[in-house]
Amino acid sequence: MKKTLPIGVLALGLLAAGCGAGEAGATGPVAADQVKASPTHVGPSVSPTTRSRVGLGETRLGKVLTGAGGRTLYLFEKDRKDRSRCYDDCAGVWPPYLTGDRPRAGNGVRASLLGTVRRTGGTRQVTYGGHPLYYYVKDHRPGDVTGHDVESFGDEWYAVGANGRKAED
Repeated sequence: MKKTLPIGVLALGLLAAGCGAGEAGATGPVAADQVKASPTHVGPSVSPTTRSRVGLGETRLGKVLTGAGGRTLYLFEKDRKDRSRCYDDCAGVWPPYLTGDRPRAGNGVRASLLGTVRRTGGTRQVTYGGHPLYYYVKDHRPGDVTGHDVESFGDEWYAVGANGRKAED
């Protein structure tokens, strides 16, 4: 379900996020699994009643899969084919890309690789080549790939190329 936040709450959240959560500071870098999403955080996932679109976007890694708003999509190496292993705190940092219907392919995306997996609680998550797809809360604009090649929640995360494999640096 999509939530709407008052402007003041949103501004306060953005100010807090800009104050170093997950950034290098006096004590050094913070691991990605130490980044906490606010309880009111709504990731870029669309409403599970919407038909999601997977496209290709240009990044420093080349073209990668993108979801709503052109945001980069990631795979989690710990997942097994058609099964997500990212819930609770993990899903707060790596929001799943949800859909209410069969996802549709944008230009350059192979429709035959698109699918869905049912998550605990009944929502459906978009998959590509059997990999469940996620966003990363620290990506703020189309083209951001700050979650690429990050170890978090017990395994590696990678942006996904059009071939369904991890994008190469």
